[in-house]
Amino acid sequence: MTQMPDNPQSVVLLIHCKDRKGIVARVAGFIQDCGGNILDSDHHTDRELGQFLMRTEFALEDFQIPPGEIASAFTPVAKAFEMRYEVHYRPSRPRVAILVSKQDHCLADLLQRQRRGELQHRRRNVTRARDFGGNIDVFIEQRETECARKGARQHPVIISNHDTCAMWAKLFEIPFEVIPVTKESKPVQEQEILSLLKRQPVELVVLARYMQILSGTFLARAGCPVINIHHSFLPAFIGANPYRQAYERGVKLIGATAHYATEELDEGPIIEQDVVRVGHRDTVADLVRKGRDLEELVLARAVRLHIERRVLVYGKKTVVFD
Repeated sequence: MTQMPDNPQSVVLLIHCKDRKGIVARVAGFIQDCGGNILDSDHHTDRELGQFLMRTEFALEDFQIPPGEIASAFTPVAKAFEMRYEVHYRPSRPRVAILVSKQDHCLADLLQRQRRGELQHRRRNVTRARDFGGNIDVFIEQRETECARKGARQHPVIISNHDTCAMWAKLFEIPFEVIPVTKESKPVQEQEILSLLKRQPVELVVLARYMQILSGTFLARAGCPVINIHHSFLPAFIGANPYRQAYERGVKLIGATAHYATEELDEGPIIEQDVVRVGHRDTVADLVRKGRDLEELVLARAVRLHIERRVLVYGKKTVVFD
């Protein structure tokens, strides 16, 4: 569950359980009985596995249960269907940390999209002409009212094992931490990063071409999801130098994949993918250039989908309610 903002306007309810009759009706009935108004709802049934997944957003205007008590009030419904569920409040401002190495294109793209207002919740009009949803700024550390009181925005941190991207942090006035790493110092370096994440505290980590393999211990102790951008259309061409691999195979399509990082390298649940055509005249450098454009786009989409709570993970797969 996300930290509740001072004045939440709507709630996103994410549900995962075995497929049974009556789930949608029961969830909708709970919202209606409490005076809520459903703004958006979608669900999916995996018939092969018999799994049911649902995302529902409802307005808090006239809702009879205080926002902080909604999760516990929904418990009887969840128990009846043996649900796993999450309650998220909107608008909210998740704290996001970016890990990056020397290649800066994904970092620069995310920062510029944020400044242009592209990484925001989509706003929606509902009854009484009241606007629900609200903005979301993925790099803002403090809640909206706290920022208003202080008259300034405070950001989490960009963390790197090199100082190459320091210029972007300076340009966007975001704290930048360099924590060098060697094979021998990796456990200590990961512990330093974890300590930094805990002090923020951070609710999402984005690997914007961070060229270090994170250990299972790090991922288990991070305390939040970690999104990685892989410069390949997984599961093809995993590991290093995928564009060289693609070039040598003479492929006609190259791609990029954004996924949740897991202990299994490049095997985490996939959030977003895209491809672009290439031809026999394209050099390795051409493939790299086209690939960079895809990486920026795919990572930005994945971050937005996660922040809007549109991704549900089950097993090694995801359902994306876009």
